[in-house]
Amino acid sequence: MSLKVKNLKVYYQTLRGDVKALDGATFTIEDGEIMGLAGESGCGKSTLSNSLILLKPPMRFVEGRVELDNEELPIWDMEKMNHFRFKKISTIPQYAMNAMNPIRKIGKMVSEILKSKKVDYKSTLPELKRRLDLVELSHDVLNMYPIELSGGMKQRMVMVLSTLMNPSLLMADEITSALDVSTQKAVAKMLVEFRNRELVKKLMVITHDISILYQIADSIMIMYAGKLAEKAPTSVIINSPRHPYTKLLISSLPDIGVKYSQRKLTGIPGKPPLLLDPPTGCRFRERCPVAFQKCLNEEPPFMEIKKGHFIACWKEFEKNA
Repeated sequence: MSLKVKNLKVYYQTLRGDVKALDGATFTIEDGEIMGLAGESGCGKSTLSNSLILLKPPMRFVEGRVELDNEELPIWDMEKMNHFRFKKISTIPQYAMNAMNPIRKIGKMVSEILKSKKVDYKSTLPELKRRLDLVELSHDVLNMYPIELSGGMKQRMVMVLSTLMNPSLLMADEITSALDVSTQKAVAKMLVEFRNRELVKKLMVITHDISILYQIADSIMIMYAGKLAEKAPTSVIINSPRHPYTKLLISSLPDIGVKYSQRKLTGIPGKPPLLLDPPTGCRFRERCPVAFQKCLNEEPPFMEIKKGHFIACWKEFEKNA
């Protein structure tokens, strides 16, 4: 069983035209897999995750197909997707610490969510308490308001809420970005624990922090300017990336124990293109150190060059020819 996304295009409607934020994504996530999704701000990571669970204006479904465990998700239909949300597909949203209703006690909020899904709160309470134990939260939090919890406690509570009905796919969007290092580590370990205990079958973890993905992800997918650039097992992405953009992302990470005087950190020159009118050919070509004529006019397909290793780069295709 798996998540299969094929040629998914989701644009943002504006008065000036469509912003091509997600422009033809094709990939799979298998059962038991934690896939990391990385890239610069504005590359389409959150658009991808949001489109799979809550595609609402100004987002516009253009084309594509999404299957979850051999069943098509009607992501273009808000009402039909209610059948899948929370039960089959769930999310820990960006800014999850502000996701809970501030004027509801947490236990009351949980009961209302379950009621909306026609699930009895009292019969679910033992499992709810077991999961609070799993994330090291006291059962007393059910009688508290969200404001009484610390940032890390709120994050863990939202993780419990998002996985309470054992969804097949869980998406976690930047859930460690506002936490201290020790809490980041604890939250990351909990995501792995949810997978290991089969509380969720597969995860998509979205973050700017590739070091987090290195610790927990089985595979990493890199996005750039609304397009997929590379997807491979985590060890391959970290140690032997093939796409020029991925190489530059990895080279910009600091090495532990290496002083700035020994090796200066390098960024990626230039900036991503505007997606209201993206350039022809490869969207990374203006910043790419190995771009050549073909990159200007022809868009590279996202192709498998080795088993489990996908890439969109004309230069790399030439090497493998």
